Amino acid sequence: MREKDQKYLVSLVNELRALPKETEWVEFKVNMSDSHLIGEYISALANAAALAGKAFAYMIWGIRDKDHAIEGTSFNPYKTKVGNEELENWLLRLLEPKIDFRFFMVEVEGCNIVLLEIARAVRHPVRFKGQEFIRVGSYKKKLKDFPEKERNLWRIFDQTPFEYGIAMERISDDEVLRLLDYPAYFDLLYQPLPTNRDSILKALADDQLIVRCEAGGWNITNLGAILFAKHLQEFHSLQRKDVRVVLYSGTGRTKALKEQQGNKGYASSFESLISYINAFLPKNEVIEQALRKTVPIS
Repeated sequence: MREKDQKYLVSLVNELRALPKETEWVEFKVNMSDSHLIGEYISALANAAALAGKAFAYMIWGIRDKDHAIEGTSFNPYKTKVGNEELENWLLRLLEPKIDFRFFMVEVEGCNIVLLEIARAVRHPVRFKGQEFIRVGSYKKKLKDFPEKERNLWRIFDQTPFEYGIAMERISDDEVLRLLDYPAYFDLLYQPLPTNRDSILKALADDQLIVRCEAGGWNITNLGAILFAKHLQEFHSLQRKDVRVVLYSGTGRTKALKEQQGNKGYASSFESLISYINAFLPKNEVIEQALRKTVPIS
């Protein structure tokens, strides 16, 4: 998983503070710690981000709503529990479908700030405790009370394939080349590797593996990450989509003998994955004149 450093987080907080007012995909709080309200806001913000065409929505503690001044916060998501359950686990259990969200703690101008990054809704509106929410201006409302927004949301889900969703946003040229196995991309297309960075990035962008980010830098699409990630674990929203190969005893699936979990993009790891599978297939040796050849049993 790619951990965001403090410099990046400070820059992101200041960028969001610079917005002229709260948007439908950004919410500012100071010390609000009501776990149920946080769950409702995650639902509302995730759905609003999809409507606004944003990859992520944000909730920030320690910022004053009326003028976006820094006050700091006493809220600590890692020390907050609901009953005996940690807040993050409790929220994840009650959100449907399961979406990617992460809390970050950062110091800005000597004050403690908490940033909650929420992935946009995909395929279905996000529900909390069975209820769908949406943002209307800077207010959290029930989605069912705004049928036009609900229709628009479903229209977006129908028109936006998973492949063109954003797996990681606002990253530099160097980060793109660090995260993606771009030599494998050119090898699979039987094209020579370009001699300069700009040509590499242009080729990746032409195939929509990366797209320009409005806030600067690049976004890596789900397509780019799922096919050519050097390490899928660095893409938090795709961690459960890595390839697993399981060898079972006999014809059933009750006793696993071996399991191999891939961590690279599907395209860049396909050849090695097939080689791994072939190593376990039974084989016959066929003698042709003076040569002996091993042939997998079909």
